[in-house]
Amino acid sequence: MTRKYKFNLKDIKLEDFKIYLFSLLKAFIPKKKIKNIKDLTEFIQKKSSWVSQVTLYGYLKTRMGTKYVLMFDDEIFLTSINKAKWNIYSIALQDLIFYCLSYLYVFHGHDETSKANNIYEEILNAEITNGMPQEVILKGKEKFKERLEKINWKNYYNSWPFNESALALYEWSPIAQELKNLDRKIVLNSMILKWENVQKEFIKLINF
Repeated sequence: MTRKYKFNLKDIKLEDFKIYLFSLLKAFIPKKKIKNIKDLTEFIQKKSSWVSQVTLYGYLKTRMGTKYVLMFDDEIFLTSINKAKWNIYSIALQDLIFYCLSYLYVFHGHDETSKANNIYEEILNAEITNGMPQEVILKGKEKFKERLEKINWKNYYNSWPFNESALALYEWSPIAQELKNLDRKIVLNSMILKWENVQKEFIKLINF
């Protein structure tokens, strides 16, 4: 016999309602202009976090279907999600930092490229209090340094700037490899599409 559940307002927690309400209101709140490095750092942190989590959880939900919610009772699975989240985020930050600074350099004549490492380290250090694992931070800094030594600021913004984070989503998503092989193109495109929205928003908000 199939059990039917009735929707009851009492089942909604106040905190959940606040989050839902705020998400609706955000659409009508004017976006903050990016006027300096502090604003840029804040933009990079928020958008990188958003893209990382939306794409990861979106992929998991699509793959697992109705089992998606139940899997959050599995501690081993939750640990895997948390590990994936931080690793994807660490690369997403790199991509967006490089993109923003490259775009500013080419189209606005602002050479802030020397501040790339400072922006990355500032965000990572702030994330320590949010539980970002030290091993992810150290690995992220090492990879950032390697990429920084090879980057061409004149063309980074239009040379697949978010490819690394898309590959990180594919690599770290806690899904069986045989299934990921089937989903590879979809997974990569899902993140690229999210980044396109961020790019458009960034271009509109620049006010250096």
